[in-house]
Amino acid sequence: MVAEAETAREERIAEARRTAEEVIADAEEDAEELKDERLEAALEEIETERAAIVETGETEREQIVEEAEANVEEAVEIALSRFEEAVHAQT
Repeated sequence: MVAEAETAREERIAEARRTAEEVIADAEEDAEELKDERLEAALEEIETERAAIVETGETEREQIVEEAEANVEEAVEIALSRFEEAVHAQT
């Protein structure tokens, strides 16, 4: 009877260990899936932010180019005007 109780006890302990191993394995799998989901979401968010930054940069670049071209035209007009004034002043 003692031997049977000892065997039953060992079987319960073995079953508890198997159950614990299954719980741990399931938890590790769940944690890995959660990590992958969060990583994917973070990467998507980063890509969205990157795209917005690039778009803003492109818009700003276009504005700067337009302003620079307008400034060049104005500078050429001013230089030409001053040149013409200098030519008229010499004549």
